[in-house]
Order: sequence, then C-alpha cells, then structure tokens
Amino acid sequence: MAADNSAYKKYNEHSSSNGNAAYGNYKYYHRPAERKPAEKPAPVPEITMKLTPPKRGSVFKVLLVSTIGLLVLFSVIYGRVERDKMYRYISNANAHYESVRSENVRLQSELESKMTLKNIEEYAVSILGLQKLDNSQIEYVQTQTDDVVEIPEEEKNIFVKIKDKFDGFVEYIFG
Repeated sequence: MAADNSAYKKYNEHSSSNGNAAYGNYKYYHRPAERKPAEKPAPVPEITMKLTPPKRGSVFKVLLVSTIGLLVLFSVIYGRVERDKMYRYISNANAHYESVRSENVRLQSELESKMTLKNIEEYAVSILGLQKLDNSQIEYVQTQTDDVVEIPEEEKNIFVKIKDKFDGFVEYIFG
C-alpha cells in the first residue's frame, strides 16, 4: 500500500505543475498493485436459526413440574409450622410440669411441718382426749423367742388318710 500512495503523490505533483490534470502524463497513473495469489479465506459457515415448533405437551409438563415444586414447598413450610407448634406445646408442658413440681415440693414441706411429733401430741391431747402414759400404766409382755413356728396338723377324713397311704405305697414301689 505504501507503493500505491507514493505513485499517487507523484501523479498529483506532476498534474498540478503541468496544469493539465485531466490529460496528464499517463506514466504516473495509479496502477493496481500486483496481487499475490492469496490464500483462500476459510469458508464462512452459514448461520441459520432453526425455528422449532414447541413440543406437544410442553405446557402441560411445565405446569406439572411447577405444581409439584409448589407442593413440595408448601409441604416443607407446613412441616416446619407443625414442628414449631409441637415445640411450643412441649415448652408449655415443661413449664406446667415445673410449676406442678414446685407445688408438690411446697406441699411436701407443709405436710412434713404438720407431721412433727409436737403437733401429733397436741392433736391427741386436744382433739382425741388422750393422755400421756405414766410408768404405772406400762405392762410388759413376754413373747416366744424361738424362730420356729409350729402349725398343728389338721385332722383328716378317713378316706383322705387311706388315699395318702395308697399314694405313699405306689410311690415306694415305682420309685
């Protein structure tokens, strides 16, 4: 390209000095540069766009998938709501249990305070009209010191005695 421009500049200089640019010297005309056989450019692939018609049932599939997705979402949300409800129920039950347990402790301590020996003696004297024992009213009882208890044998009927003798005899014979 640089050679082409230099030839054009010479032509312009010559034609302006000559004054006759339209009929000037032909030796300075622009000649196209010799072209080397260029490599053929790679063929450009044709870009086309295929218009594919929508497949049958695609709307139905999209609706079905979106419905299933919504059902899964709602079931997850429902499960979490139910779980939170159960946690609240458990925490309320634990709070009630703790209050009942503390009430039980309070009632046990109140019962123990009423069941003292002093309170029992006052109740026996004032309400029941009982008196304390003095030494003259105490009687000692002797009990049997043996650890063996004998139970008298019942009197058996004559038929029962005969049957027991027969069973003993059969046992003796057969071993």
